[in-house]
Amino acid sequence: MLVGRAEELAVVEGLLTGAGAGRSGVLVVRGEAGIGKTALLDAAVAAAGDGPRVLRGTGTEFESALPYSGLHLLLRPVLGRIDALPGAQAGALRTALGMGEAAPSGGDRFLVGLAVLTLLAELAEERTLFCVLDDAQWLDLASAEALVFAARRLHAERIAVLFGVRDPHAPGFRPDGFDELRLRRLDTAAAGDLLTLYAADLRHHERQRIQREAEGNPLALLELTTARREGHGLSYDGPHGRIEQGFAARIGALPEASGTLLLVAAAADEGDAGTVFEAAGLLGAGVTDLAPAEAQGLVRLDGGRLVFRHPLIRSAAYRSGPAARRLAAHRALADAGGGHRAAWHRAQAQAAPDEGVAAELERSGEQVRARGGHAALATVYERAAALSPRPAERARRLGSAARAALDAGQLDRAGELAEAARREQGGDARARARVAEIAAEVANEQGDLSRAHVLLLDAALPIAAAEPQDAGRMLFLAVGSAWVAGDPVAAAGAAAAAAELELPGGSAIQALARVSSPDAGVRTAALRALREASSGPSGDLREGLRAACWNGLLGDHRGAYERAGAVERECRAQGAVGLLPRALLEVAQAQLRLGLHRDALAGGTEGLRIASDTGQTRTRAQLAAALAQLAAARGDEAWFQELGALADAVDLPDVRHLRTSAAILLDLGLGRFEAAADRAAAAPAGSACTCCGRDADEVEAALRAGRPEQARKAFARLAELAGHLDGPGIHAVRARCEGLLAGGSATGGGSPAPSGEPAAGPDPEELFRRALELHSVRDTDRFEEARTGLLYGEWLRRNRRPVDSRGPLRAAQEAFERLGARPWAERAAAELRASGESRPGPETESPTDRLTPQELQVARLAAAGLTNRDIGSQLFLSPRTVGYHLYNAYPKLGVSSRVELARLDLAT
Repeated sequence: MLVGRAEELAVVEGLLTGAGAGRSGVLVVRGEAGIGKTALLDAAVAAAGDGPRVLRGTGTEFESALPYSGLHLLLRPVLGRIDALPGAQAGALRTALGMGEAAPSGGDRFLVGLAVLTLLAELAEERTLFCVLDDAQWLDLASAEALVFAARRLHAERIAVLFGVRDPHAPGFRPDGFDELRLRRLDTAAAGDLLTLYAADLRHHERQRIQREAEGNPLALLELTTARREGHGLSYDGPHGRIEQGFAARIGALPEASGTLLLVAAAADEGDAGTVFEAAGLLGAGVTDLAPAEAQGLVRLDGGRLVFRHPLIRSAAYRSGPAARRLAAHRALADAGGGHRAAWHRAQAQAAPDEGVAAELERSGEQVRARGGHAALATVYERAAALSPRPAERARRLGSAARAALDAGQLDRAGELAEAARREQGGDARARARVAEIAAEVANEQGDLSRAHVLLLDAALPIAAAEPQDAGRMLFLAVGSAWVAGDPVAAAGAAAAAAELELPGGSAIQALARVSSPDAGVRTAALRALREASSGPSGDLREGLRAACWNGLLGDHRGAYERAGAVERECRAQGAVGLLPRALLEVAQAQLRLGLHRDALAGGTEGLRIASDTGQTRTRAQLAAALAQLAAARGDEAWFQELGALADAVDLPDVRHLRTSAAILLDLGLGRFEAAADRAAAAPAGSACTCCGRDADEVEAALRAGRPEQARKAFARLAELAGHLDGPGIHAVRARCEGLLAGGSATGGGSPAPSGEPAAGPDPEELFRRALELHSVRDTDRFEEARTGLLYGEWLRRNRRPVDSRGPLRAAQEAFERLGARPWAERAAAELRASGESRPGPETESPTDRLTPQELQVARLAAAGLTNRDIGSQLFLSPRTVGYHLYNAYPKLGVSSRVELARLDLAT
């Protein structure tokens, strides 16, 4: 019976009821040890009856050495369904759970998460599914990541996920963003009611003392009652300490063999009863010794596993005895088991360094590696290092632990392990270089590009003679870090060192260093050299993204779109979820420059979501800064501020550049011309970016703010850059800005030349027409084209040609409306009204304008003939959620079937 939890129980039951009605949900039930999380989850599941399918799992404190152990426990009743999953997903999940040979993808943690999502969704097709994960703070990191990844993508699958989490929870488990239910301690009345039920045999003053000492913790109330009955005198150490003391006292009162059996069960990470009994037998305990512990309600046998009634019982069983007994328990488990588990227990049983045990543990790590458990692998290597007598072996294993932690996304841990390895290495330059690369990757991902540059440079030079290929690669990366950090001096220094040493890849290193040049000609020539060097076919997805980046920086946005799009498709095909956000970033930036705003919104928001899930702080910040450009074009200040907060997570020049450019555009669109001009004037001069947006915006903002000199300086930078690029887009914008300057203001507001007198200087109308002609070429930015039309129409109207102005103004308004650029569309509409246009403009909304970004993605793939399952695999959604989005999209598009959908033009 639950006492004092009526409101909390109603919340959990509401989640389960919603799942039964087709609304998936996730709830984190949080609270201190003994507060009643498990009891609440049990009561809610029991109240749901026999209709739903229930999968239950529990994290245990000693499972970190085996990846996916928590997931295996949860999915154990349905493992036979794995073969029905899509091939890559099935292979990844089988590998993760140690079922058969490793798949080519290994146990990729995000592909495993997608497989879990698909499996749970397919189970929910049959009946409502409840997944209950208790003590989730102790899930191994691989299981936690896979389950959280899947849970974030639930929508319409009839699934409820409940995470029970103890406070404070382990940092590896990050259920951020889910609804939370925090269990508080019972108030005085509820605590009294509980004692009335369970301690009626005690005297009133005894119950009052228990109530004071328990401080509202339900388990403390019950265990202190039991301790009082059994006469155990417990020293006061708060309710938690009292609970564990009570359990330790009860375990100590058991026969010695029963205590030994509980100790072995507590030390065993898998809880398999057969292994526990075999190991306990080596220490003189057996199956019959389980009965006294069961009678005390401490442990039970459940489906071949020994399950402790509460985690604090396990903790008390493990910690209450002398250390020698714990070491003996681990030795027995090692002798009773095999493979990685045996090696791990042997290492736990070793009190002093031993190379043989360390080497055995390191070899067993290959099993962990094959399953994709990088966090667990880091633990294995770290323990092997601690057991290594020789500093060289200790350093090497610490380096391996750092690499595994980096692959697991544990950046702080990877940095600490790399530093520990560096301290052990002494004079071994090659070993230091390997560790320096890891530390540099950590610094890069954390946004500390200057530190990454120094680490790479300092480690590469000493190995240049012995390892020239490695040294060249490291110096290329060092130059890249300096470039992104905005430090051309550091980039040039590293390039000079590479040239002096005549390292492989020297030409690419020199070209990359020149990308940092403030001279636009030097910069663009270097980018062309890099593009040429990466123009051949390559199976390296990261190299493909670098190639897309060179194209984009040169203004070849179609080329960037195609190359990054190919990488995106390959990421989806391979299930390479970790690299997908970077690909989506490159794709979204190209789409923005092509005027494909809805596509950029769909892919960019997907990338932002995945980067958040995967802990890629830098990529998330870059995606947020890119999407801020879209928010600015739409005039959406709230969304802009939200994206800005995400972008501020790292301090990098490229992120700052994009944020500042977006802020200038936002001010300009909302008519805040002084603010836009001030912001542009304060921005740092020079950028490796070759996009013309900021300079062009500054020309318009400065002219409208009455600052012609500032406008001319911005135009000079724009004109210089345009002189080194071939694409029509930048030349169109250049012509538009020259037209603005020739007209004397942002709108050409000066009086027309007297009749018969030639105009002095360039003809604004000719320049505007030239700009529109260049914009009409394929692959130029439709947003910029609309802006040119708007400015041309404004110039015509203010030069007393209202009828002529209506054509470009109407086209601009329609384009802005299609793009969702509200303030710009309103400005064009106001100009049209001022021109005498009295009739409403034509209906310009396209079918895609009615869809959410996710609906648009789903509808396009469905129109191409993909099944719901295929779409789900590509977009990391369940098939049922895909169906939900299609159900909502059909009426918005005016269709009722896939056949009709395929006939629509869903391009933007």
